[in-house]
Amino acid sequence: MATAQLSEAPGRQRLPLDSEGKEGAAFSSRNFRRYQIARLLVILGAEAQSLAVAWQIYQITHSALYLGYTGLALFLPGIFFVLPAGHAADRYDRKRIILICYMVQAFCTGVLLWLSLRGTHHVLWVYAILFAIGSGRAFSGPASSAIQPQLVPKGAFVNAMTWGSAIFQTANIMGPALGGLLFAVPLSGAAARWSGAPLVYVVTLATMLSFIGLVSTLRPRAEKTDSKAFSVSTMLAGSRYVRQAKLLLGSISLDMFAVLLGGAVSLMPIFAQDILHAGPRGLGILRAAPALGALTISLYLARRPLKHHAGKIMLVAVGVFSVATIGFGLSKSLPLSLLALFFFGASDNVCVFIRQTILQLGTPPEMRGRVSAINWLFLGASNEFGEYESGLTAHWFGTVRAVVYGGIGSLMVTGLWSVFFPTLRDVDTLDAESLIAANPTFDESEPVD
Repeated sequence: MATAQLSEAPGRQRLPLDSEGKEGAAFSSRNFRRYQIARLLVILGAEAQSLAVAWQIYQITHSALYLGYTGLALFLPGIFFVLPAGHAADRYDRKRIILICYMVQAFCTGVLLWLSLRGTHHVLWVYAILFAIGSGRAFSGPASSAIQPQLVPKGAFVNAMTWGSAIFQTANIMGPALGGLLFAVPLSGAAARWSGAPLVYVVTLATMLSFIGLVSTLRPRAEKTDSKAFSVSTMLAGSRYVRQAKLLLGSISLDMFAVLLGGAVSLMPIFAQDILHAGPRGLGILRAAPALGALTISLYLARRPLKHHAGKIMLVAVGVFSVATIGFGLSKSLPLSLLALFFFGASDNVCVFIRQTILQLGTPPEMRGRVSAINWLFLGASNEFGEYESGLTAHWFGTVRAVVYGGIGSLMVTGLWSVFFPTLRDVDTLDAESLIAANPTFDESEPVD
């Protein structure tokens, strides 16, 4: 993505001449290249693992509600740890936090592998491991988000966000497809016990160990951090800032409610097996379709960056997301379902890109960890808790009705947010100066309400 040339006013840092204004400016950073390779690998494994866990649980329980519990198990740690995780990301070494958290998650994957080799049919053990994985994510998420501006030249962050999104979506495409393919790998003899889920977990464990190795080599740029000790006031500062900054609150909450109501990912095993009759390979293709749409729009934005009307574009994208959700719920055809999911992913990625840019560029560096933690909690509410909500409504109304009703609800939220958050609607350009100006000044020393 082209980046605007910085002025030569005193105190302003210019990008190197060979990277400024280029579509691939972020790749001039060694840190960025290594981190994105690490992300590609670890997301690839995590998506394959997610598919394996969902397929295993549905085969054991044949219940939409139990599928929903997988999301709840991943989401609950975020509620418990959101405040200390955010403050930790602002006070301590973010790279070290990421490494420790992924070591925990690698251990959990090893336990999932052991359970699958034993052929366990007790899903409570799986939920316990997912809770532990969610705990690791609760701390690694804010730290990972807050560290990203430290990995690229200052003027290349929007470009880094665009390419980072493209790499993320590439992994999202490949991960579910890889999981489906690994499930179908024919193994015989003594190796037969490793077929299916165990093979997926082995690959996931390898990607996590590779991630840990690559991240350990990063050298993030130093930034101002929060030196205050843990206290109720400092931990709540992020939530207070988001509450006062209507632009942040509007963008984060719009994405949360839209995905919470319109997300249908957790129900895909049911669609794959009972509605579309496509099996585990079909599930992998269904899971990959939204990522393919997201990747397509990421590559488009890398070449044609958003220059104006970012707020209005975000609202329109959520509307498209809602309509695509309804179309997927009503479809009985695999090609039509894939088309709906393509637009589902493309529109969702536009929202994610705009929201993340607003979050990172519109937040003071010393508060980025705590604000990222609030954002991570909202993301958990929309994704993991959204999986529980989808499973519960499918249990009540049926799978198709649950998805269609959710899409309608998401569409209603879009209309309401366009009225309740005019600051979001009126956002024009995505640059640090205008985004910070749109947010209020904040005094962290003010007492907690």
